[in-house]
Amino acid sequence: MRILVTGGSGFIGSWFYDELLDADHELVFLDLEEPDYDAGRARFVRGDIRDAAAVRAAIPGCDAVLHLAAAHHDFGIEPDTYFDVNERGTQVICDVMDEFQVRSICFYSTVAVYGDAPEPHHESSPTAPNSPYGASKLAGERVLEAWSERGEGRNVIVIRPTVTYGPRNFANMYSLIRQIDSGKFFQVGAGSNIKSLSYVENIVEATTFLWAKDDRAPFEVFNYIDKPDLTSSQIAAAVYESLGKRPPKVRVPMWAALLAAAPFDAVIKTTGKNLPVSSARVKKLFSTQTKFEADRVRQAGFVAKASVREGIDRMVKWYLAGGKNESAVWRTPPAEPRRFGNEPVESSASSVGAEPAATP
Repeated sequence: MRILVTGGSGFIGSWFYDELLDADHELVFLDLEEPDYDAGRARFVRGDIRDAAAVRAAIPGCDAVLHLAAAHHDFGIEPDTYFDVNERGTQVICDVMDEFQVRSICFYSTVAVYGDAPEPHHESSPTAPNSPYGASKLAGERVLEAWSERGEGRNVIVIRPTVTYGPRNFANMYSLIRQIDSGKFFQVGAGSNIKSLSYVENIVEATTFLWAKDDRAPFEVFNYIDKPDLTSSQIAAAVYESLGKRPPKVRVPMWAALLAAAPFDAVIKTTGKNLPVSSARVKKLFSTQTKFEADRVRQAGFVAKASVREGIDRMVKWYLAGGKNESAVWRTPPAEPRRFGNEPVESSASSVGAEPAATP
């Protein structure tokens, strides 16, 4: 079958590229930027998900949509842009899917939808997002839920991942590995706070496993977290072990770490730069607990192949093999939709099939 992947040029998209091709699917990527990896077997359409013409140019002949495109960085994006991309962009995709009679979509949301809600965080738990990102992703979920309620074979699966890491990723775990490798990392406080994680190969396999099930309801939500959870101290220890380094015995008190971060806070406030050190980052890593549950995925029968420690080890091996010499390119969506002159494609029963397409 042919699958439209929005945001296919990104980190998670690069792993779906191999997974879906191995399953003999055809792929169409819709993204603002071309992939920075070899994705030559996928058709690429440069476009913005908020531009219906771009979606129409990419979707003909597709049987399903994997919706990864999002405004998701926690720095440099205005609140309105989060909602414009994550909510309105999702509505545009639903509208164009209806034009072309595409009835199946998998949407990557986030555990940030739980926000300040008390633990435990199950799929049925209250949602209380405390950031524009989490609130806008929850709004995107509601767009899709309303779409699924229109029936006629419409089917939605929502994946809510926690922090996802692995080879080719340059976000939080990469920063931790680099700091430990360079000797600039210090454990702050007890480090007993749990940090739920998701290894990229596991979540990609879990997604395709869930999406392929025949007994799915029209709208289903799954958290994705690898278990058992590790504390921030255990995560750091796993990185030290994979790097072949010994962790320092001295721990920095939280008050001292926050005092040391104060000058960085001042620079961030004055310049607007996204510095790697700040009091917010110190608290987030060493004292804030981000623990989530993923019982529904396991109840569905999925078994992850890599443990959290094994995932960390694979990422460290990639880092040592050359990842440490690469640099991140942070791509943030513009405030206004970008249009690239894609020609709209008229839908018709003859071009897309009179019957609703099969699902993965």
